Amino acid sequence: MNRILLTDTAFRRIQPRMSALAGRLECAVMDRDGIVRLDGREISPDDTNPDCGWLSHDIFVGSVAMHYVGALLKSAALTWIQSAGAGLDHPIFARFAEKGVRLTTNHSQSVGMAEYVLWGVLNHFQNGNGRAAEQTAHRWTRGRSREISGTRWLIVGLGAIGEAVARRVRGLDAHVTGIRRGTAPSLFVDSMETPDRLFDHLGDSDVVVLCVPLTAQTVNMVDTQFLAAMKPGSVLVNVGRGGLIDEDALLAALDAGKPEHALLDVFRTEPLPTDSRFWDHPRVTVTAHTSALSSGGEARADSLFLDNLTRYLDGKTLVNEISVAEAMAASRS
Repeated sequence: MNRILLTDTAFRRIQPRMSALAGRLECAVMDRDGIVRLDGREISPDDTNPDCGWLSHDIFVGSVAMHYVGALLKSAALTWIQSAGAGLDHPIFARFAEKGVRLTTNHSQSVGMAEYVLWGVLNHFQNGNGRAAEQTAHRWTRGRSREISGTRWLIVGLGAIGEAVARRVRGLDAHVTGIRRGTAPSLFVDSMETPDRLFDHLGDSDVVVLCVPLTAQTVNMVDTQFLAAMKPGSVLVNVGRGGLIDEDALLAALDAGKPEHALLDVFRTEPLPTDSRFWDHPRVTVTAHTSALSSGGEARADSLFLDNLTRYLDGKTLVNEISVAEAMAASRS
């Protein structure tokens, strides 16, 4: 019988939905102190030996990660890991790949991240901060806002997150150009380009959204040359990884007025140091890597995991499986 290792937080949440797998799977459950129980009896984490595991959301924000990942890495039986995250740049994924473990990722956060992008751009276009200040001061001030309709958006990295952004801004009558390595068309963009054409579109894009993973090819992609090529009055959005941007170059460009604004959810150092200039820069909106933390994300991640778990037990193709080479390349970035 297959055995899976779950955290008690995740197990309690999905237990009612796992009844269909009764008799096919036994669940080893780890609490926040790293204690593992199987059928109610305590077992050593070193003896857990699961066939599969789930890197659920609570692992990324809690204290159990070291114990949980350690138990997985020690398992000689481990063949599959489902992650609740989309990124693969953490070194742990390379260690799993080196063991020959199959890896599947998750894109359920794309809905919340796309809505975050819309919020941030609309807040800037609609002068949300200025309006709030006027309300606080009890001043009846009228001003003109900027519309999304008719603007041009350049989405760098048209995966699940990029397509979710494109789908929404197309609905607001924006023109969308997508950048990705593959040339397959997308229903949600007006034009598709490969990375070598990126600079052909920076100069006429009102909003540039970074949705690419951090790799050796994308690190510092937003540098002095990139920023100089952007359109006056444009907005730069980063929901990818902090390492995509040369932060000193961005601060210098913002000081000079181009781009007009930067919406930044990710940074090279997280948490962002309290003395960082980004906190108080008048042309920057800072958020604490929260774009993926939305009300529906956890439920969608649960559903994907349970679907893949059933597929795994049935010997079927897994959703969002990535290759060993992809995992190794991402972790080296």
